[in-house]
Amino acid sequence: MARYTGPKTKISRRFGELITGNGKWLTKNSNPPGQHGANKKRKTLSEYGVQLKEKQKAKYTYGLLERQFRKTFEEAARKKGVTGENLIKLLEARLDNTVYRMGIAPSRQSARQLVSHKHITVNGAIVNIPSYSCKPGDVIGLKNKTAANTSITGTLRGKNPKFSWIDWSETDMKGTFITYPERESVPENIKEQLIVELYSK
Repeated sequence: MARYTGPKTKISRRFGELITGNGKWLTKNSNPPGQHGANKKRKTLSEYGVQLKEKQKAKYTYGLLERQFRKTFEEAARKKGVTGENLIKLLEARLDNTVYRMGIAPSRQSARQLVSHKHITVNGAIVNIPSYSCKPGDVIGLKNKTAANTSITGTLRGKNPKFSWIDWSETDMKGTFITYPERESVPENIKEQLIVELYSK
């Protein structure tokens, strides 16, 4: 299962915002990575460079590599509606992202691990595919044995109330993917139109 395994803080420093990791070095050293830090003269990005950087930001945010990201984009382009918004909806509907949004895991990386290690169920059946696309009405929960594991349940942080497209019950250890989110409800700082323009070249 392909995924990014390199240094996480370096990615956040490259974009100047929290993408992966805990972001503690962003306040201490917010310069882009490199030997010369703030003293290095950096070129102004071309239009293509700006678009490419936005695509890379989206890939790192949701934990996808190029092949899977492009496949998701092509699926978004086939759907009715605005391609950029469809892309964000499909990324948000991924099972690992949904587990993260529900507060079951503290990060998308942790959520991906829970899914791939068969701790997560969808509609009562174990699903170990992080890229599984949730459909409205799908019930996501913890496997019974996992729900009794305090080392996992101890990291539950609860759903953020602003994520209105999902529901989570800590009592039942289950949640529901209610609907695909509207773009304005997704807090990620991604300019999806730039990604559309890049793939349209």
